[in-house]
Amino acid sequence: MKFKDFNFESSLQEGLDSMGFETPTPIQEQAIPIIQSGKDLIGCAQTGTGKTAAFLLPILNKLSGLPAETTDTLIIVPTRELALQIDQALQGFSYFTSVSSLAIYGGSDGSVFERERRALSEGANIIIATPGRLMAHLNMGYVKLDSLKHLILDEADRMLDMGFVDDILKITSYLPKVRQTLMFSATMPPKIRTLASKLLVEPEHISIAVSKPAAGVVQGAYLVYDAQKNKLIKSLLEGKDLSSVIIFVSTKIKVKELERDLQKAGLKAKAIHSDLEQLEREEVLRNFRSKKLQILVATDILSRGIDIEDIGLVINYDVPGDAEDYIHRIGRTARAAATGVALTFINEYDQQKFLQIETMLGSEVKKLALPESLGTGPDYAPGVKIKRPFVKKKNNFSKDRRPARK
Repeated sequence: MKFKDFNFESSLQEGLDSMGFETPTPIQEQAIPIIQSGKDLIGCAQTGTGKTAAFLLPILNKLSGLPAETTDTLIIVPTRELALQIDQALQGFSYFTSVSSLAIYGGSDGSVFERERRALSEGANIIIATPGRLMAHLNMGYVKLDSLKHLILDEADRMLDMGFVDDILKITSYLPKVRQTLMFSATMPPKIRTLASKLLVEPEHISIAVSKPAAGVVQGAYLVYDAQKNKLIKSLLEGKDLSSVIIFVSTKIKVKELERDLQKAGLKAKAIHSDLEQLEREEVLRNFRSKKLQILVATDILSRGIDIEDIGLVINYDVPGDAEDYIHRIGRTARAAATGVALTFINEYDQQKFLQIETMLGSEVKKLALPESLGTGPDYAPGVKIKRPFVKKKNNFSKDRRPARK
């Protein structure tokens, strides 16, 4: 099947031709006709399967044929990075059309907020928004969504994990009850089905390649103590002619420490986390995409939704907390039928968690030997659960900043 078989408007097809889009992916081939029919849809597909185009193209095709002066479509996403990615894809697809769009997310200055206000009150055709930022605008009373025809929830499972369910339900209370609702999620736990039952009407279902890594990913794991992890990464990266590398780390503190260690070793590494301003995060991603930056150290915010090509190596500094998240992290490599390597560091506390990942994969991930200079790591005994030592948290208040007595 070819994109031409969808009989898109000539202005939209011209944009696809200019971008070299010829053959749809499975999620696009199945989802586009359903969306064109006006039915609600639940699409379950892992990262990198092309679901962004699957929901953008039929919406753009409709707007190309029947231009609107109001907000026709609202796309809700969990992170500002995903909002920007979708907006960039939208700008490419709609280049030869008259469709207007705007990405709305937090962390911007006052002039950007004013531009968002105008778009929401005057009616950009397609709005891509994070829940918190959109709620800030809705609470001010000027948002006009009474003519909305389509609601799209992308990365719905991640939004629920981030605690956005109440915001999503509140946002939908502002929308027309008669609309087309599309929900895309990498996983389909019970809480997603519960949300879907509240928002969608007799939806069609599509499930594409759920919980299976790309065939081109070579997987491996190291049994390693936490104190050995930074030295292991440096031994893996120093002096190697590697393409782009992403290292996923569980906490901001460890992200910053690893960034500092890699930079001291002379490696081109930068960190991205929620403490950075939006412009700083965009610059880091831009430099990484353009290959000016070799190594990206990130919290899990990047495990889904960021489309970066040619990632040669993904390292899980910590075992992901969720078996499905492992798929999305290593899904950053081996995109578009390419090959790549995914390595995971397993300490003595996370072995049972990694066994759950192997169970989901249906095969054991090869355990690799540590470099001799690092000594030995923990034995692999996933059947024995070891509890982490309890560390008492320090009081956040200094002597001069204690709360006043009531």
